[in-house]
Amino acid sequence: MADNPFNGKLIGYARVSSAGQSLDVQLNALSRAGCAKVFAEKVTGTNRTGREQLELMLDFIREGDVVVVTKIDRLGRSVRDLHDVVDVIKRKCAALKVLDQSVDTTTPAGQAFFGMLSVFAEFETNLRKERQLDGIAAAKERGVYKGGTKTIDRIKVRAMLNEGKKPAHIARELRISRMSVYRIAEEAQTV
Repeated sequence: MADNPFNGKLIGYARVSSAGQSLDVQLNALSRAGCAKVFAEKVTGTNRTGREQLELMLDFIREGDVVVVTKIDRLGRSVRDLHDVVDVIKRKCAALKVLDQSVDTTTPAGQAFFGMLSVFAEFETNLRKERQLDGIAAAKERGVYKGGTKTIDRIKVRAMLNEGKKPAHIARELRISRMSVYRIAEEAQTV
């Protein structure tokens, strides 16, 4: 395209959902794509809250820049969040390029394809949540999944302490932490 207004820098953004996951694959792909600068973080993408590097990247981009991600769901998990992020990119007269899904919003076809992909990304996330809830319901029916936090029988803990049992023994027997036993013992002394 001879009159392509997007002749600025390629700015990369990489994200994984948890600290235990690696950013290496995304960082390597963004480097190969020629990104001048890359913002990376390990945080959930369900919304923009707490995504400091995303916000820094959105502040950093300038007119003519192209934001590059490996997959569309790196920017957000819902259509609304994706469109909010892309709206900021557009207002800054920048564009978006998604490597794995061949999205390039510097072209009209790329803009249309982005719209379709964002709908499917949200659909996939909702399906995953639905499958997870179905799995939990099935596990509950089998008596395998209890869910929630365990309720501690404080009266029983106090009685065992009064019998002279050690906190470690009580914790093992009731399957609670020793710290919980110590807290209950401390509460009993302050009452």
